[in-house]
Amino acid sequence: MVFSHISVMPNEVLEYLKIKPDGIYLDGTLGGAGHASGILERLTEGLLIGIDKDEDALHHSKQKLNALGGNFVLAKADFYNADLLLDELEIDKIQGAILDLGVSSYQLDEGQRGFSYHQDAPLDMRMNQCQKLDAAFIVNEYSEEELTRILWEFGEERWAKRIAEFIVEYRPIETTLELVDVIKRAIPAAAREDKHPGRKTFQALRIAVNGELDTLEESLYKIFARMDKGGRLVVITFHSLEDRIVKKTFASMQKGCICPPELPVCLCGMEPIGKIITRKPIEASFKELEFNPRSRSAKMRVIERI
Repeated sequence: MVFSHISVMPNEVLEYLKIKPDGIYLDGTLGGAGHASGILERLTEGLLIGIDKDEDALHHSKQKLNALGGNFVLAKADFYNADLLLDELEIDKIQGAILDLGVSSYQLDEGQRGFSYHQDAPLDMRMNQCQKLDAAFIVNEYSEEELTRILWEFGEERWAKRIAEFIVEYRPIETTLELVDVIKRAIPAAAREDKHPGRKTFQALRIAVNGELDTLEESLYKIFARMDKGGRLVVITFHSLEDRIVKKTFASMQKGCICPPELPVCLCGMEPIGKIITRKPIEASFKELEFNPRSRSAKMRVIERI
């Protein structure tokens, strides 16, 4: 299958990054290199560093960026370890970074990856295809209690307990459409929302498989610590769980002090390290929604190093 992905809010990302031609910029979620391409085109003496856990994404991005020319380095890695990569490259400070936390269109549309509830495929959902844990193991081996917790915490699924009960009853479940059928059995027809009944369960399983929330806050701090003064961190989220973490982390970076509010003076001595640029999250324009409806849930937040 041809690797196809439309990056969300590409113009807005470039605008808020304020690209310097000689700067060093990190794309921590390379995907189809949409954002990375825009950054590279604006660099002269600068450097683009792109990382991703997905082999297919890296292969496609290398071809795309090679065609553009310019200075770039690509690596298979999790953005949690971006600081280690910067150390390897002997880079102390960067001038900006973008994290697009969504699943790429390629991953959704490529049937064998198992991300989509519209296509029949093995239950997989691994972004890093080398890791052992996949959705099939969680669905077929986890306890009913643990499944309930995952569906409730990561999917905010109100029918989490009932879906978990049905999953355990109908196991083994091997494919995405088999799981969709079980979900439809579990949720009464009268209680189904306008959106696909499997949406929240698939989101929850994907997050659990890839550990998407486990290290997000720490990752933001680690990347921001390598940011030069005036450098900006741009983060795009696609569901409320991610957005809450980003919003809270940015607020903490801007506030600095962690003392209890009842104390008359600050005792912790922690200073603000960032200034929030986007008071409210930026959302895709109506024009973008027309040709990329998958951008409808995207929220972009930006913070600047001070």
